Amino acid sequence: MNDNKPILRYNANERTNHWIVAILFFLAGLSGLALFHPALFWLSHLFGGGPWTRILHPFMGVAMFVFFLGLVVRFWRANFITANDRLWLRRIDRVMVNREDGVPPIGKYNAGQKLLFWTLLVCMLVLLISGVVIWRAYFSHYFDIGAIRVASLAHALAGFVLILSIIVHIYAGIWIKGSIGAMLHGWVSRAWARKHHQLWYREVTGDKTPGDHGRKEG
Repeated sequence: MNDNKPILRYNANERTNHWIVAILFFLAGLSGLALFHPALFWLSHLFGGGPWTRILHPFMGVAMFVFFLGLVVRFWRANFITANDRLWLRRIDRVMVNREDGVPPIGKYNAGQKLLFWTLLVCMLVLLISGVVIWRAYFSHYFDIGAIRVASLAHALAGFVLILSIIVHIYAGIWIKGSIGAMLHGWVSRAWARKHHQLWYREVTGDKTPGDHGRKEG
């Protein structure tokens, strides 16, 4: 076995899908912030002014949801919480300091990534449903003012949680060396896979030998 041969973690379609969602998130997020508070209205200049921001924001949000569903279809099976994930969460303090003795091996995603996945899905669903209710040009006239107020609050809260979640996602990607590269070019080293996702490594390589769990990377 060639221990230097990299492992494909994400193919071109998966990476393209991810970056389309990321771009749409930033566009929808910036336009949403412009509409959220007068102090942030200057962001509307990025989209051609207030009227264009109000027109484009919901369409960008719908597009983000549709492309995110592409990621859900691809990855939902790998994001179910297992017994190892629950134990991983109980020992997260060891993971945070890179002292992974006693931390169970995990699959393609760790428990933190799985919780993020489901949080993003719930937020996206809330944003879509509430966004339809307050979409003035097409749907809001079907709902009374009470429903619109509740939907507006839910939309803002889901957007806040989504932005915080993405910040955590970006930080974790930077913190764990090799994660961003995997989403840029698709490949990871065998040492990276053994250290961070040992069960997935065994699955894709067929290597059943004990991994280097807990060993620090150079």
